[in-house]
Parts: sequence; structure tokens; C-alpha cells
Amino acid sequence: MSTAYHNLSDYDPHSVPDASAMRFGIVVSEWNQHITGSLLNGALNTLKKHGAKDENILVKTVPGSFELTYGSAQLIKSGKVDAVIALGCVIRGDTPHFDYVCMGATQGITYLNATSDIPVIYGLITTNNMQQAEERAGGKLGNKGDECAVDAIKMIDFTCKLKK
Repeated sequence: MSTAYHNLSDYDPHSVPDASAMRFGIVVSEWNQHITGSLLNGALNTLKKHGAKDENILVKTVPGSFELTYGSAQLIKSGKVDAVIALGCVIRGDTPHFDYVCMGATQGITYLNATSDIPVIYGLITTNNMQQAEERAGGKLGNKGDECAVDAIKMIDFTCKLKK
């Protein structure tokens, strides 16, 4: 569903399992930090709202969105997390660089999801301009970080239920 028709922060809190025993890794891009910082704050606040403990949230930064795959893979290899949230922001410019970064990060995160037992939540905002990014990082369309935190909790719950 298009974000224009759905607020990223709008969800039924009663549909979200308790996160108090869950462990989360968050890898966040330093590029466009004022956007990614807002995404990170949204994710942290939502995780804590649903019971996640500070000591069970591991936050690591990478230079840019292309590096989200590597950062996510390293968090998985650490064995310290039950899910990884990858947060980044790529804004279209005048060159095809946007396409390569978005494609690489998307394919990398997809690969990790297909080959790992740890879910990686796709929190990469890809927009045409700064206004669209701001609208998705706590603006009028909500915060993608909130949505990613909820997704991470639900995917850990999904994985745990499969193991029973």
C-alpha cells in the first residue's frame, strides 16, 4: 500500500506481542542523519512501548545505506539479536547513483532474509526529495521507524511460533 494512503505510525497496539524477552539489532545509516536519526528514535520508542529493554537493543551505525547489508549481516553473525532493523534514507539526485544504492541495499537485505534465520526489517526510505523523506520520518505520514519496530516484534514472534 502506498504510504500516501497509510500513516506509517498507525497500527493496532493490541496486535503487537510483548517484546520484553526479545533482542533487537538496529543498524542505521549516518547519511541523511537528521532523517535516519528520526527513524531511529521512532524505532526505539516503539520497541520500548512494547516492552523491549534497553539492554536488549543494540544500535550500530554504518556510513551509508549501501552498507546496511553488511551491518545487518554482522549483527546476525554476532548471535546477540533475534531481529535486525535496517534504517536508511536515500534521496534521488541528478545521477543514477540513487538507483544503484537503492537496488544494492534492497537486494542485500532480501538476500539476508532468504538465507538467514534472523529477520531483517527493511527500513530504507527512498524518496524523490527531502520533503518526502521528512514526511516519512515523523512528519505527516508518520515514522517508518515505528513501522519497522512493530514489524521486527511481529517477525520475532512469527519465528518463535514456527519453532514450537
